[in-house]
Amino acid sequence: MSTINHQALEQLHYVTQLTQLIRAKSCPRTDEVEDSSEFVSFFPDFIWAVRDFTLELKLNGHPITEDEYLENALKLIPGKNPKLQNSNMPRECIRHFFPKRKCFVFDRPTNDKQYLIHMDKLPEENMERLFLRQSENFCSYIFTHAKPKTLREGIIVTGNRLGTLAVTYVDAINSGGVPCLENAVTTLAQRENSAAVQRAADHYSQQMAQRVRFPTDTLQELLDVHMACEREAIAVFMEHSFKDENQEFQRKLVDTIEKKKEDFVLQNEEASVKYCQAELKRLSEHLTESILRGIFSVPGGHNLYLEEKKQVEQNYKLVPCKGVKADKVLWDFLQSQVVVEESILQSDRALTAGEKAIAAERSMREAAEKEQELLRQKQKEQQQIMEAQQRSFQENIAQLEKKMEKERENLLREHERMLEHKLKVQKEMLIEGFEKKSEELNKEIHRLKEVIESAKNEEPSVLSRILDTAGNMMIVALPGAAKLFGVGMKCLGSQV
Repeated sequence: MSTINHQALEQLHYVTQLTQLIRAKSCPRTDEVEDSSEFVSFFPDFIWAVRDFTLELKLNGHPITEDEYLENALKLIPGKNPKLQNSNMPRECIRHFFPKRKCFVFDRPTNDKQYLIHMDKLPEENMERLFLRQSENFCSYIFTHAKPKTLREGIIVTGNRLGTLAVTYVDAINSGGVPCLENAVTTLAQRENSAAVQRAADHYSQQMAQRVRFPTDTLQELLDVHMACEREAIAVFMEHSFKDENQEFQRKLVDTIEKKKEDFVLQNEEASVKYCQAELKRLSEHLTESILRGIFSVPGGHNLYLEEKKQVEQNYKLVPCKGVKADKVLWDFLQSQVVVEESILQSDRALTAGEKAIAAERSMREAAEKEQELLRQKQKEQQQIMEAQQRSFQENIAQLEKKMEKERENLLREHERMLEHKLKVQKEMLIEGFEKKSEELNKEIHRLKEVIESAKNEEPSVLSRILDTAGNMMIVALPGAAKLFGVGMKCLGSQV
């Protein structure tokens, strides 16, 4: 087309049917126009490219820009004639639905009719310089200013997401319904959030596998790596998830990571046990051989046995990187020697009955002390695990709060942009003499002002909801004492 005229606008008749072809909300408002006011928040920029432009960019004898040419063409034509009103409908819809509008005009690429027949084969050097400059300006604008497709609240539409939306749209049409964006986004969110959980869980597993070397010297060393990897995994989930209204998928991630952490703890313990048992077997070979040969079955043999056993213990303590089960493996080894030691003690003729009783009592006391030490170590590890769960809870809370606050700010900005646009359209309608149409916008403007005011005053209840849902999340996902921690946060949330 060579100009923006009545015929060109009529060819955009589909713009006037958008309210019948798509819904923004699953439970639309009684007024279709009111429901369509949501379109402003996610519709793309409107760009009109006019090819083979034949006019001068002038208005009332004064030069104008391409954008001013478009805006002038979109002005409503006064009059009550039905044809005029129909002609105004596409103009009005474009102005209502597309806050940002841009126009580009292109001269003919060549004036040679021969070339026009085969434009796809026309080399650049044979094209008009003005056309090339106009094309360059157009491409530069698109590459620099064009925004990605988005849904409400700034959700970016990737290729995969677009595919899902297209399927949902076609299914709705085939079933005889009106495609609803909110329902489509809900369907999309279920799929995307499930993938976000998997992506985050995979990130956690990969990072743990890269950073952990089994066995770690202490449980805390493993838990520190776990915390760092979990923090990254939560960030991955937050980046790729949206509309996880009840934190359903975040709960799944918490549960998944908790189970993976338990697996890593178990692997760490098994690696420690395997290594320590191998080292103890190597260090105690001479002791075992001496027992089998009866070296200690002589007068004074009990003291000889104790000295060699003590040497094994001392050498074992010098072994580096034994891991979290070092003491437990040593304890099991010493327990396996109890019957042997008792036999050697009783057969030692160099000791009196009283000395044997004292030796037996000393052996039992040492065993009891080691058992208490093991118990204290186990309690310490349980405390470390509980503290790690609490840190996990706090990290989930912090990232969830940050994400929800960002979403709230985005939604507020979105509504403020919508209000700004509605006020601008209302003012333009009034200036152009369409008072009735200007007044019709009052209802939408009033509703938007109420929504904005409500959003600004929502912060305390947002925090309450965060604490409440996060409390539920921990109660469901985490074991033991962390459940109590979750209950506490739920109670705190109800008081905010």
